Amino acid sequence: MKVCIVHNEYGKLSGEEVVVYEIQRLLEDHGHQVIPFIRGSAEIEAMFLGSTRAFFAGIYNPGMRKRFGRLLDEEKPDLIHVHNVYPLISPAVLVECGRRGVPVFMTVHNYRLVCPNGLLLSHGDICERCVEGREYWCVLRNCERSLPRSLGYALRNAVARRFRFFLGNVSVFGCLTEFQRDLLAGHGFPRERLSVIPNMAEDRVDTSCLRQGDYVGFAGRVSPEKGADVLIEAARLCPEIPFRVAGDYGPMPHLAEKAPGNVRLLGHVKRDDLDAFYGGCRMLVVPSLWHEAFGLCTVEAMLHAKPVIASRLGALPSIVDDGKTGFLVEPGNPVALAERIREVWSDPDLGSRLGLAGREKARVEYSPGRYYKRLMDAYDRALEK
Repeated sequence: MKVCIVHNEYGKLSGEEVVVYEIQRLLEDHGHQVIPFIRGSAEIEAMFLGSTRAFFAGIYNPGMRKRFGRLLDEEKPDLIHVHNVYPLISPAVLVECGRRGVPVFMTVHNYRLVCPNGLLLSHGDICERCVEGREYWCVLRNCERSLPRSLGYALRNAVARRFRFFLGNVSVFGCLTEFQRDLLAGHGFPRERLSVIPNMAEDRVDTSCLRQGDYVGFAGRVSPEKGADVLIEAARLCPEIPFRVAGDYGPMPHLAEKAPGNVRLLGHVKRDDLDAFYGGCRMLVVPSLWHEAFGLCTVEAMLHAKPVIASRLGALPSIVDDGKTGFLVEPGNPVALAERIREVWSDPDLGSRLGLAGREKARVEYSPGRYYKRLMDAYDRALEK
């Protein structure tokens, strides 16, 4: 099969980007021909009037539609696999696919189909004000803390909804979890066009090297919605337990001064070094305050046989089985988080039991082989449309 992957890269490497590259490699490993159609938000800085051009391009980019049309003429792909189209590619490429009758499958990495900022979060609080045609709330609340950006996000969502750029041209949507599927189905997306395809994680763990670990780990974007402040407060309540935070804390520079002495901020950790980080921790904590769309770090830690303590929110309850592979806690509650951390830290047998159960689930449920089968089933459904 000849598959065209469409993706607008973010300014910095993200978990979503890693997933895109892994899907491309998986398809090629199975003999499919992949044609990338990739742009990057990093290009904006080098453009003349880059921010202004990105503002309008995100709404509808006719130039990109023409360029994509030429690619379709030259390559004649069997199917288009879309990831992110904002801001430079825009939904205009979907319109071109619809005009030509080319089937489109879209991986839904976040909540941008119903929420302008993609997070269902506004000023630190879970928010669904914009769904079902009320995008103006993004501007009224200035969700991006920049009126031009909030306006741009609201406009592109409103135009895409009004002209059915996604609903009218995407054959099948690939949701990461049942939670995401149910949310989209509840806001106007036909359930029969929503497939659940959780992200994959390759098992690279040498099981002969599994060890208990000597710190509590956190991996990922260090930001308010990820519960960084909750993590710091929980660590303060556990002064006898060491914590290590793997992730760029530039968005929250105050953490360096605020963190107690038992917390070590590592900054950005290269992906190749994350295995050692997971292997060295005794447990992973995911204290998110937003509806996590998936949380790849959770599955990666589970493959290392580490129990996970996560917020009972969004996708996390579908990954972490409470009391079996880890624990779920009330989001935003550092006391509850600290209690579960102490419980696992002080009981090595409990941690081992949870961790091994988590490893078995991750190894089976989120394997590349399982992902490939689910993806091919979704592709087949898209090709039948």
